[in-house]
Amino acid sequence: MNDSLSRLEATIAARRAADPTTSYVAKLSAVGRAKIAQKVGEEAVETVIAAMAGDPAKLTSEAADLIFHLLILLADGGVGLADVIAELDRREGVSGLAEKAARKEA
Repeated sequence: MNDSLSRLEATIAARRAADPTTSYVAKLSAVGRAKIAQKVGEEAVETVIAAMAGDPAKLTSEAADLIFHLLILLADGGVGLADVIAELDRREGVSGLAEKAARKEA
């Protein structure tokens, strides 16, 4: 797993229980999963807008924001980055079309 992402995941885990007046992660966590999910959606839209604008620096910045907020949402849901990596590993070598069709059957 990427060391930067592992460190970020650990930082988020530590800050979730911090004082919401001093930590953005704690503040966002305190307002609940719906707000966290809303922030992920906002960051996803901003990432798409940056991609469509063709500005690599802006896309990079927005993608970082998206990943950051996604990690907060995963932590709130009790899902670790290792769980996501394991799922990606499970899908490796499987056609995206076949994988999507298999989800519809389940």
